[in-house]
Amino acid sequence: MFFTILLVIAMIATLVALVRGLIAFLKTTEADLMSGEAGPSASSLAQQKAMRNRILFQGVAIMLVALLLVMGRG
Repeated sequence: MFFTILLVIAMIATLVALVRGLIAFLKTTEADLMSGEAGPSASSLAQQKAMRNRILFQGVAIMLVALLLVMGRG
């Protein structure tokens, strides 16, 4: 039961990170894309951070599913 609750939390966190990344992507303006900055724009950094978090939470969820499957066999 404990791992199931953790799995649901990880899945919700994955969804939230995905939505935040999509919102950051949609907020990107043409000015952000055409700016002559030396590095990535603030919008680009926000997108990258949200997608890294999504991958992290998705990995945790996958590991919890694998753990539940292993525990279910015993």
